[in-house]
Amino acid sequence: MQTFEINKTLTFAEIKSILAEKKQVLLSNEAKQCIVECREYLDKKLANSDEAIYGINTGFGALHDKKIPTQDLEKLQKNLLLSHACGTGDFVPHEIVKIMLLLKIQSLSYGHSAVQLETVERLICFFNNDILPVVYEQGSLGASGDLAPLAHLCLPLIGEGKVWVKENSQFIICNSQSLNLKAINLKSKEGLALINGTQFMAAYGVWCLLQANHFSDKSDEIASISLDAFDCSMDPFNNLLHQIRPHKGQIETAQNILNNLEGSEMASTKKHHVQDPYSFRCIPQVHGASKDAIEHAVSVFTTEINSVTDNPTIFSQEDTILSGGNFHGQTLAMNLDFLAIALSELGNISERRTYQLISGQRNLPAFLVLNPGLNSGMMIPQYTAASIVSQNKQLCTPASVDSIVSSNGQEDHVSMGANAATKCLRVVKNLQTILGIELLNATQAIEFRRPLKSSSKNEKIITAYRQQISFVTEDRLLHDDIAKSVEFIKM
Repeated sequence: MQTFEINKTLTFAEIKSILAEKKQVLLSNEAKQCIVECREYLDKKLANSDEAIYGINTGFGALHDKKIPTQDLEKLQKNLLLSHACGTGDFVPHEIVKIMLLLKIQSLSYGHSAVQLETVERLICFFNNDILPVVYEQGSLGASGDLAPLAHLCLPLIGEGKVWVKENSQFIICNSQSLNLKAINLKSKEGLALINGTQFMAAYGVWCLLQANHFSDKSDEIASISLDAFDCSMDPFNNLLHQIRPHKGQIETAQNILNNLEGSEMASTKKHHVQDPYSFRCIPQVHGASKDAIEHAVSVFTTEINSVTDNPTIFSQEDTILSGGNFHGQTLAMNLDFLAIALSELGNISERRTYQLISGQRNLPAFLVLNPGLNSGMMIPQYTAASIVSQNKQLCTPASVDSIVSSNGQEDHVSMGANAATKCLRVVKNLQTILGIELLNATQAIEFRRPLKSSSKNEKIITAYRQQISFVTEDRLLHDDIAKSVEFIKM
């Protein structure tokens, strides 16, 4: 069994590897020492002072002025988890819950949260054994931390709530008590450390960005097949054009297209049209802009997943406890909104290429089918793509410009980053379907260019695709073809 040691930094590549290879995680000795020292510092602080410290011996939010007696501090933390577990809506997907656990472990490992070592190791136990707490999509305002979803994530620590466990390779829901694990008695500050934080927003962002990088690559691959299918010129991808407007993503996209179409007989034929539509000609500019947005979001989220985002924050070496706002998700909310726009645009231009392919131009039959009229061919898959593209545009209304006052005005500005996160995931899933529909049309159209061949890279993709989805000679149930096409390009 492969392992990964939780230490100072965590990269996207490492997260991808941990998930794909089902690695077990463990704390480094340094991380253990930081966690223990911070907890011991707070215990001594409370033993030697009756100073009011927010969230440690006071109430929460608008109740921050309510001092809590020492004998009730542990009950205070348990009450916090129970009272804040108010999530509603659909279940958070298993893969995102697993990332939430990983990111919460990472944040607590720095030793600024005053949790017990036992608490972090129980979270690791959940992660390593695929014991995934049942978490709900709705309930977080994206400030004060992702309170409701993180409360659900951490309820099983105290023997409450529900968990997903694997039985015969299937996840089923069980009560936490059925795990036969001793409930942890949370100490002062622990409940707040567990539910304060941005791990819900961050986990969604990490998962969406892993998918985004994959579908950015797939967009270039599928567009390359569409370019040959629509008999397009290679001039718009010439490096000379992009060196005089040297946006990184634009240059990379143009080079990807040239690499994908190297050696294509279709691309090298004489063209009888002067220019191609923008959805083909401007692929480097549009796909490239999305690449640059994705890269920026990766940078922001890399900082976030290697941060401490609960409150208050303990600095034991400096003998200081600070109450601040690292739990506020504004930077995540803005970048999730930006990411949704970037991915939506990959879908937008993809659907336009599909529309051109079925238009009956450039010696392609209308709707890419023999005997159009009797057969509708690829007419309605384009409708489906157009519908999904339109929904993505609606989902791109930014969440980060919204705010609702909560907690009697104490929490008077929130990020709505959780809403930005959940709708970004919907955009990702929609993009996958839109690209699947383009690939269905592009592979259909390219058969009408035979006996000419596309590039060896494209032909390899087409051959593998044809093993799953055959050429459409006459009308059939295309829902099944779309579903298979979407599965074909899945990460």
